[in-house]
Amino acid sequence: MKKPSSKIREEIARLQDQLKQAETREAERIGRIALKAGLGEIVIDEAELQAAFEDVAKRFRGGKGAATGRKYAGESRSGSDPSATQPASADAGGSVEA
Repeated sequence: MKKPSSKIREEIARLQDQLKQAETREAERIGRIALKAGLGEIVIDEAELQAAFEDVAKRFRGGKGAATGRKYAGESRSGSDPSATQPASADAGGSVEA
């Protein structure tokens, strides 16, 4: 028997809430560790910080190569274009839209 669309929507909403809660827990954990390491006191461009985090992630995943700090390595970035960098909250705890 197939599920009605209303039940599927309810399940999607429940899963989105679970995802948001899991991302929030992960972001808080990483944030606490970063603050303990002194990253809260460092003045650094967001793209550079994201690139450094990507390098750390690759290191622990066994990958190699330099991170760019951008979603697409080939895109250009100007100081006045806020869409060129992804906000930290987007990965860490942003809401999911369906």
